[in-house]
Amino acid sequence: MQDGLEPYTLSLSDLSPDQWLEEMQEIGESCGFFEPLGNRHNAAFVEKGDTLLVSFESLPAIQALSEAARPVGFDLARANDWSCLTVISNRDTWFRDGEVYGFFDQMTDDGFFDDFDQVIFFGAGPCGYAACVYSVAAPGSTVVALEPQATLDARITEWDDRFTHMRRTDFSDRYGYAPDMLEAAKAAYVIYDPSDRLGAMHAALFQRSGVTRFRARHLGGGMQAHLTQMDVLEPLMTEAASGTLDSFQFARHYRKRREHALYCKKLFSVLEEQERPVLAEAVCAYIVNGFGAPRYRRKLKAMRQARTGEVDTD
Repeated sequence: MQDGLEPYTLSLSDLSPDQWLEEMQEIGESCGFFEPLGNRHNAAFVEKGDTLLVSFESLPAIQALSEAARPVGFDLARANDWSCLTVISNRDTWFRDGEVYGFFDQMTDDGFFDDFDQVIFFGAGPCGYAACVYSVAAPGSTVVALEPQATLDARITEWDDRFTHMRRTDFSDRYGYAPDMLEAAKAAYVIYDPSDRLGAMHAALFQRSGVTRFRARHLGGGMQAHLTQMDVLEPLMTEAASGTLDSFQFARHYRKRREHALYCKKLFSVLEEQERPVLAEAVCAYIVNGFGAPRYRRKLKAMRQARTGEVDTD
């Protein structure tokens, strides 16, 4: 680990996966602990404040989404002076592994979570599933899950054909069905994209007492990256931790999508597919005026010419 640097601010970029894990091991051993969990998972704990963030992340996503190749849990914990337990998979595993079960069993038996005033679980997609199921190890915790799957058990979600390579993985044993595992949570927040049909079907399975669902239309598939780029992930986590996150606050933060070029471009594509030329032209003009975007300037010129029959000389 680089001398004199605070662990949450270290840059871990330009490292191979093995080198990256070696650095994380040094961070954990210097500031808390580091524990390999079999061949596919590792856990790194950094002790800071009296609130613990338990973040589930995959190494490929960390290295792809962060310029510093730093877990998003580190950035969220740093902003709030929280302790952080980061559970890392070497790929999307949904954390279905006996070594991971045993780790959380041991944390519960040791009273690890009882040492903190508050525990917050976080993850996105397969990691959001893990955040939900392992929250049962810390009753009274808060959970924030972005577009999580409820289960990949084909007997329940046979309609989801995206992850057929996971069909042989058992989702029916311990730490299995995510909505049920949230029963001991103080509060759970599920954020999903209603325009993503399969993701919305999973989100519907979370409709139960204690779970609040928020709709983030057109952000499905990479929602964590979008919310981070919009600078709203950290305040959403802070408000979830304080118990002040509600529909009004989420809507207030989500208005920042209007300043997010990728959201606007996705909205434009949807309107084009729906053959709604008036709205598509309005959104295209908004993109050009707000973000420049030469390609969209050409699109706007062509749309106006098609509508008026006149040559746009702008």
